Amino acid sequence: MMESVGVYGFCGCKAKNKMKCDSKWEISASETAPTSAYSSPARSLGDTGITPLSPSHIVNDADPDVSEQQSFLVVVAIDFGTTSSGYAYSFTKEPECIHVMRRWEGGDPGVSNQKTPTTILLTPERKFHSFGYAARDFYHDLDPNEAKQWLYLEKFKMKLHTTGDLTMDTDLTAANSKKVKALEIFAYALQYFKEQALKELSDQAGSEFENSDVRWVITVPAIWKQPAKQFMRQAAYQAGLASPENSDQLIIALEPEAASIYCRKLRLHQMIELSGKTAVNGYSGRDTVGAGFAQAKEHIRRNRQSRTFLVENVIGEIWSELEEGDKYVVVDSGGGTVDLTVHQIRLPEGHLKELYKATGGPYGSLGVDYEFEKLLCKIFGEDFIEQFKIKRPAAWVDLMIAFESRKRAAAPDRTNPLNITLPFSFIDYYKKFRGHSVEHALRKSNVDFVKWSSQGMLRMSPDAMNALFKPTIDSIIEHLRDLFQKPEVSTVKFLFLVGGFAEAPLLQQAVQAAFGDKCRIIIPQDVGLTILKGAVLFGLDPAVIKVRRSPLTYGVGVLNRYVEGKHPPEKLLVKDGTRWCTDVFDKFISADQSVALGELVKRSYTPAKPSQLVIVINIYSSEHDNVSFITDPGVKKCGTLRLDLTGTSGVAVPARREIQTLMQFGDTEIKATAVDIATSKSVKVGIDFLNY
Repeated sequence: MMESVGVYGFCGCKAKNKMKCDSKWEISASETAPTSAYSSPARSLGDTGITPLSPSHIVNDADPDVSEQQSFLVVVAIDFGTTSSGYAYSFTKEPECIHVMRRWEGGDPGVSNQKTPTTILLTPERKFHSFGYAARDFYHDLDPNEAKQWLYLEKFKMKLHTTGDLTMDTDLTAANSKKVKALEIFAYALQYFKEQALKELSDQAGSEFENSDVRWVITVPAIWKQPAKQFMRQAAYQAGLASPENSDQLIIALEPEAASIYCRKLRLHQMIELSGKTAVNGYSGRDTVGAGFAQAKEHIRRNRQSRTFLVENVIGEIWSELEEGDKYVVVDSGGGTVDLTVHQIRLPEGHLKELYKATGGPYGSLGVDYEFEKLLCKIFGEDFIEQFKIKRPAAWVDLMIAFESRKRAAAPDRTNPLNITLPFSFIDYYKKFRGHSVEHALRKSNVDFVKWSSQGMLRMSPDAMNALFKPTIDSIIEHLRDLFQKPEVSTVKFLFLVGGFAEAPLLQQAVQAAFGDKCRIIIPQDVGLTILKGAVLFGLDPAVIKVRRSPLTYGVGVLNRYVEGKHPPEKLLVKDGTRWCTDVFDKFISADQSVALGELVKRSYTPAKPSQLVIVINIYSSEHDNVSFITDPGVKKCGTLRLDLTGTSGVAVPARREIQTLMQFGDTEIKATAVDIATSKSVKVGIDFLNY
């Protein structure tokens, strides 16, 4: 960032050292984001903007205006996954009990149905029909010609990660190639979970449960960019979980943070330590627990239909080994992404501090599915596979379901082949398409490790199946190796492997082989539900995460005195005889800077012209730290504070009117406020990454 130039006549600072006087003029930038390095938002303005009254950077532990939390009867967490989703809840009066939703109807042989597939079905009229197993099974049973009219979507969450210019109008493509608004689909899915959860809560309570009684928590990958996190919040508002006016009712939780919170509670009998190769069973069921825990057990006996987990109000044995300043890594391996987060323990409360910004990438279990699809293309031809997906979409879904169950059987020491059933329509359509049989295609393909079974199955050798995992697992290991090179990560004590993909023995073995000598590798036994349960705990006590890393640099556009030879000529702006450098980026906070939960950054300004009655402060963000101008590449406008001071002419205003600007950081949602101190007029805005 450029050195700030002091404007001594306006700030009243007598310091002769420019570095000690951080005064700047805040320019009221235009509403249009810059289009090139040479365009200047400031040039089109008729007013003179505002100038600092007294430069300040005040950090508070909490904002008294936002610390009042609404009380809720229950916390409901939704783990909205790429491949599967679910919800869990806990009554705030019984936080020891986490109830995972009732078993889903349907389900696949050999696959736990504590979650349901992230699949959604819309009618030909584009109305919501069903979600999860119900959507998949109904779609499967449709006549092939009729199925082409219905809109079936699966694994659509990845679109939020892969779309660089995500907006409220971003589209998704259904299995029949028709487009539908992503916001609509996400809102339908969240509304479905809302209705399911409220119905279950009402059944348990014996009376109607209102949405206002619920604090909602939705999990998202930590590596998602800010627009994707905001998109999920907007979808939740549209689904009626919360509203912008009551935004505290909804928490967007980061998946590895949720996992971290749950791992704190793990007892020895609830985890597997890979280095020990066996479950660690150091806990006796006869161990005494508090009276509150006994009540929780009684609650379970009364509610047999609920899948309930007991979470003791203690720190688990593994966790108790951690000391002040100890570090650990959470590797959240899901269906779409792998999220790596480094946390540090802070005693005595055991609060968590994010030590290194979240990293990761699209290395989830979907990568194995893509490798299988590439293998099918190699055997049967890419043209056929593409046509089959379009012409027989329901049969393609069946084929991938069959692959999913065999994928889960892959293991390092497996010796017998894995059989994948080909749908009859695949065999039939291939014969019509090519004029010869599937068996003939396999013989011609020179793929030795996949054979044809007369029972209508592909027989894959264990090595062939393991090879499908290799590219994805290699990417995870390589990313972890890069992470362990960082000075902040070199002395981690534990690596917690969580998420659905963490159930894969091949991934477990690879992580242990690569990092077992650097730290202890721990896997919770109910690894697929770790994030869901942690999200409930986070909703019960959001203050457990104390310090995060800011993913972006934030600032506003300012005017500085123009210095010949230092500032670019195209940034020169002459106003009332004074030479200004326009569009300077005045930094509020830097990317990767530690930010405490509820931390406030305050600035005080005054209108450069006393008669100015509308003050506009535009907020900008960038992924880079070294930002000089708001026109630099990658700098994006993400908020506008417009403070209208009309109607205040009768108020006694000091010669220097103070406009205090505050940005509140720390949560996944960032808020900005401008206050006219003389009249207490204020305006608030949420930082917006989707509409600028």
